[in-house]
Amino acid sequence: MIDDSVPVVRSAVRALLTMARADGHLISGDCGVAVSGGPDSLALAAAAAYVAPSLDLRMHGLVVDHGLQPGSAQVAQRAADTLLELGLTTAKVLPVTVDGPGGMEAAARKARYAALRAALPAPDALVLLGHTRDDQAETVLLGLGRGSGPRSIAGMRPLDPPWARPLLGVSRLTTVAACARLGLTPWTDPHNADPRFTRVRLRTEVLPLLEDVLSGGVAEALARTAAQVREDNDALDALARAALRSAQTDAALDVAALADVPAAVRRRALRCWLLAAGVRELTDPQLRAADELVGRWRGQGGVWLAGGLVVRRAHGRLLLDRPDR
Repeated sequence: MIDDSVPVVRSAVRALLTMARADGHLISGDCGVAVSGGPDSLALAAAAAYVAPSLDLRMHGLVVDHGLQPGSAQVAQRAADTLLELGLTTAKVLPVTVDGPGGMEAAARKARYAALRAALPAPDALVLLGHTRDDQAETVLLGLGRGSGPRSIAGMRPLDPPWARPLLGVSRLTTVAACARLGLTPWTDPHNADPRFTRVRLRTEVLPLLEDVLSGGVAEALARTAAQVREDNDALDALARAALRSAQTDAALDVAALADVPAAVRRRALRCWLLAAGVRELTDPQLRAADELVGRWRGQGGVWLAGGLVVRRAHGRLLLDRPDR
């Protein structure tokens, strides 16, 4: 059987970069590639280096060293050296400190994205990330299990500047095969086999069980579901923005302008308004309670939100106050 893994990865990278440029990105000609040294990001980097000349792009390798394991600096430097051998324009190691709330996974993710954003090679540059279809399936499962709503089930976007994920339609097996075909030796992160991490258990226990019970195709189905939900989200968000524009008067919302808007659209409009006004950590129960000030008004009091803010209804308007001031 002919192994088409390398052209599959290259085609995926070329397609997304072409689309990104058509959308007005990459005018400077610079693009970052985030690389851990694993098979996904290594196959991505090789493909990026291959397609860059034909697209007149300069690829800059960005290797984040989380410092969580002995010898991590050496692993990061080897990855950077490999990127230069592949033909990337530059390769830089970005050491970070992993700390803060939410556990090690969340803290590492926050530190990694902050470092990559700070290292953008140009203001309009994109950073290519090696997330695959399998990663997308894991993200959807996490969203389903946590009841996080359609935004979480919609998964990761292929293009969400400055982030670009060309491999969301490519399987992890394909990236492994591409590395083997190209003679590349990926680094195996011990954390990727550590059952303390939720994603590891999803990857090694839950998804294989679902594939067995449902006779295969689960990762593809979950990724397809994410794309469908994402399209629905975009349509509902557009309706919500229009509803918000018609209801907003100064810092308040006109209740009458929102009363006949479908609840799903109205809650999206309220969410947008509240987040833009500085509300943090808005929960679904809080959002639904705020929506009842419009859709099920009974003279009830205001809804307390994070940061000491209260959304309340008065004189046919929704107001956001900080009562302690």
